Amino acid sequence: MRPTILRRLFRCVVSTAALGVLLATPVTATAARPATTAADTLHQVTGFGTNPGNLQMYAYTPAHVPAGAPLVVALHGCTQSANAYYANSGWPKFADTWGFDVVFPQTTSANNALSCFSWFDPAEDTRGRGEAASIVQMVEYAQRTYGSDGRRVYVTGLSAGGGMTANLLAAYPDVFAGGSVASGLPAQCATSQAAASGCQTGPPKLTPAQWGDKVRASYPGYAGPWPRVAIWQGTSDYTVYPANATALRDQWTDVWGIGQTPDGTSTLPGNTTRTVYNDASGNPAVETYSLAGMGHGLAVNPGTGTEQCGSTAAYFLNTICSTYHTGVFWGLDRGAPGGGDGLPAPSGLRVTGVTAGSASLSWSPVAGAASYVVHRDGAKVASPTGTSFTDSGLAAGASYRYTVAAVDSAGAVGATAPAVTATTTGGSTVRCFTASNYAQVTAGRAHTSGGYVYANGSGQNMGLYNVFVTHTLRESPAGYFVIADSGCQAGSSEKSP
Repeated sequence: MRPTILRRLFRCVVSTAALGVLLATPVTATAARPATTAADTLHQVTGFGTNPGNLQMYAYTPAHVPAGAPLVVALHGCTQSANAYYANSGWPKFADTWGFDVVFPQTTSANNALSCFSWFDPAEDTRGRGEAASIVQMVEYAQRTYGSDGRRVYVTGLSAGGGMTANLLAAYPDVFAGGSVASGLPAQCATSQAAASGCQTGPPKLTPAQWGDKVRASYPGYAGPWPRVAIWQGTSDYTVYPANATALRDQWTDVWGIGQTPDGTSTLPGNTTRTVYNDASGNPAVETYSLAGMGHGLAVNPGTGTEQCGSTAAYFLNTICSTYHTGVFWGLDRGAPGGGDGLPAPSGLRVTGVTAGSASLSWSPVAGAASYVVHRDGAKVASPTGTSFTDSGLAAGASYRYTVAAVDSAGAVGATAPAVTATTTGGSTVRCFTASNYAQVTAGRAHTSGGYVYANGSGQNMGLYNVFVTHTLRESPAGYFVIADSGCQAGSSEKSP
């Protein structure tokens, strides 16, 4: 028995009472990519490496995906399996549609009594050790066997898998170009079993710089580039509390050196608010997705629509297809399969003007382009032949994300330009409210959980629920509040509830 097993048997991200056991029987097959089927099935891969973390590797490798395609690593939650994540998360749909391979690592009760990835154990979640090293060996196997593009490797996970995702991004920023943490924990929140439960209900009260230091210490001397990170969190999650999403936001915006002031917010289906934090070049580096009223789980939206995916099951909750929006954030949707291998991305994409109902874009011409394709929030909205476009019929005071790609005379779509965000004018007036935490809750701008106060909408942790702690909250759009203690630009300002 591995030395760490006895220490970990009775500790997990959630209690046995909070979770039911998901039974699964994964399909077993050879590691080689089939040459004759239109789409593969989930199959087990053995012999992928020395496997110091005692994990199992499963893969979904669509037959039509060429070498040089992206790779996604998807980590299940406690009591789940690779098969459960494959069946319910929606990743196979977009692997088929956009053209990439998916690796589903699996842990077992031999490692942890509830089959949780060990996000709280430095012997398992740090660079070159344990489960983290096993997962990277799976990535290396995919690069050797499937020809996966080492520049486009991404990792995502739910709950304990989300906590391991954050640790992998911190320990291996040279391996993963992006990550998505769903109902998970910030990197290195806990370094012992005793600290794990405390992180779930209320992570340590650290500054963004202190959270960022945990990432920087995970791979000393690394100077970038850093992974782009999406953070998904339900506001009614009482297993992994929303304060963890705030800590994750603080952690990764600090690593990027971009601060915690949003560059835009927008409303998505499923009572979802997306908040964008851009890098120095104006490209989204960190995005948070706050799902009002959602509990603990991965957001899915069953159906056949372009933006729909997955199926409902324990901890797969019908709200919005988080997999679709995560894939768009990473750029996996660019002219699949094998997108981006033809014409280069247009340079100079910028917002040239906005009104209350429109946004205008322009970009530099691409040699050989017969037309261009413009996407708004991942959905195609136009195919102009010129190098400018005005999108109309938009909502006032809302943020929209645009990408553009060139199309050649044969209809092949080239690489996608980095996204830009346009925010229309008008809409709700920005308002600021300075009051005690008690008064903010009484006025309906914040809520309490576990003795702490959280801003409605953003879910930011405001500290203890009492009259002695005071914060300024900025409201925009209506009903969405962020902490603005350092200054609040507003049409009006109030000093009381």
